[in-house]
Amino acid sequence: MRKLIPVLALLLFLPSPGLRAEEPVDLEMVTRIRAEGFRNSQVMDVVSHLTNEIGSRLTGSPQLHEANEWTKEKLAEWGLANAHLEPYPFGRGWSFSRSAVRMVAPREIQLVAYPKAWTPGTDGPVRGEAMRADLKSEKDFDKYRGKIAGKILFLDAIEALEDEDRPEFKRYDDKGLGEIAAFEIPEERGPGWRRGALERFKLRQALAEFLAAEKAVATVEASGRAHGIVRVTSGGFHDIEESPGVLALVMAREHYNQIVRRLDAGQPVEVEVDVATRFHEDDTRAFNTVAEIPGTDKKSEIVMAGAHLDSWHASTGATDNAAGVAVVMEAVRILKALGVKPRRTIRVALWTGEEQGLLGSVAYVKEHFATRPETTDPEQKKLPERYRDDTWPLKLKPEHAKLAAYFNLDNGTGKVRGIYTEENAGVKPIFEAWLAPFADLGATTVTLRKTGGTDHIPFDQVGLPGFQFIQDDIEYGSRTHHTNLDDYDHLRREDLMQASVVMASFLYHAAMRPEPLPRKPLPQEPPKPKEEPKKEEATTAAGGR
Repeated sequence: MRKLIPVLALLLFLPSPGLRAEEPVDLEMVTRIRAEGFRNSQVMDVVSHLTNEIGSRLTGSPQLHEANEWTKEKLAEWGLANAHLEPYPFGRGWSFSRSAVRMVAPREIQLVAYPKAWTPGTDGPVRGEAMRADLKSEKDFDKYRGKIAGKILFLDAIEALEDEDRPEFKRYDDKGLGEIAAFEIPEERGPGWRRGALERFKLRQALAEFLAAEKAVATVEASGRAHGIVRVTSGGFHDIEESPGVLALVMAREHYNQIVRRLDAGQPVEVEVDVATRFHEDDTRAFNTVAEIPGTDKKSEIVMAGAHLDSWHASTGATDNAAGVAVVMEAVRILKALGVKPRRTIRVALWTGEEQGLLGSVAYVKEHFATRPETTDPEQKKLPERYRDDTWPLKLKPEHAKLAAYFNLDNGTGKVRGIYTEENAGVKPIFEAWLAPFADLGATTVTLRKTGGTDHIPFDQVGLPGFQFIQDDIEYGSRTHHTNLDDYDHLRREDLMQASVVMASFLYHAAMRPEPLPRKPLPQEPPKPKEEPKKEEATTAAGGR
């Protein structure tokens, strides 16, 4: 048996040992993982195929199904067992093949614009008068009723470009990592925390129906990024029961401002749109790709790693999140190439529907680990699940006790700098020990903080140990996240290789340690709000009314 080196021998790597001296780390295996990951890496081959060959991978689209099949076959080719696709209900798919938008009067200007997902296209080129429209709430509908037929509505006011002093390329320095490591007591979140998102969803529903009834040609919004970057996500609905509304476009902010500046000056503007979109309704399921390295003496226990395979449609989804998928796949390839025989089964899951609300990972957790009762509130039933209030009690399935850990990667192409523990103090010294051999690669920080927005959340919400790594931002927040620039050229080879060896080492050590990782207490039903006591009728000094 390979000798496990106690982390006491790693103190040269560590700022302070604390409790870490008792957590064993297999340095011989770490050495082998680093050698395989840095000398024989296939991470860029994987990410190149996902982006350059398959392209964008919107959930429900033919391209995503192609990615599901390719990743399943690649994992099986590497020797992983039980490679398969797990379905869950989704709705209609959508794709687009053309977006040509131009101003045709008072002069011709080519404009950069992309359609929002799940909105209809045009049947060839269509021209319409541009019109500014403020539709911030349903109260605004009446002033436009009967006035917008045949119009192309520009929904935003002119907005200045961002401060040029803001850095476009960022890596964490010691100060930034120190700020992440320092725990902040979270603000209290009341039962109405979903209210803002819910109100926006209901407005989208009402606006789609209103615009279709009024026969508007299209809506146009300004991109949330400047410098020609178009950030675009969803405008319609993948639920077949919902109205798709009318074509919704997002336009490069500089081009958008040109149009609105003319409209604000009272100058008539005519715009031509020629957008080809397609709805896919033959199969309303989506699929997660799943495969595993079988365990040995603890094979019924599972260690998981995952990343989301789906993307948005304006580019090829390189940093969001073909990068994470390639890292997770490369991590298990490394372990298979080394002939590792893990005690626990190591399972990889490539999620879909992440961009629509973590749908793939939510479905997987419900199928395998824990469920909640269906809501009986008729108003709640009308809403997508992510906007509903939690129901109780939480019902655990047998597999819930078998999951030792879940590790997620989904914050771009940047190298791993550490890991969020989701307020689980029990894993902090363990993770510090596991990170110690990678301090020379910049991975040093373990924080008790929680982080949001990734597929570890459905695991954490049912009391499972799910974690997301800390990554350098690079250009994720400034240029690539959900934009038309999210392409292969923005990937960082060395960072993805570094992340792959860290992921492989975490999977190995989680699969080999004698006990599963410590868990937090199970979520508990919050106390019901106290009813306000009824105010007694006021009395006067004269003895009442």
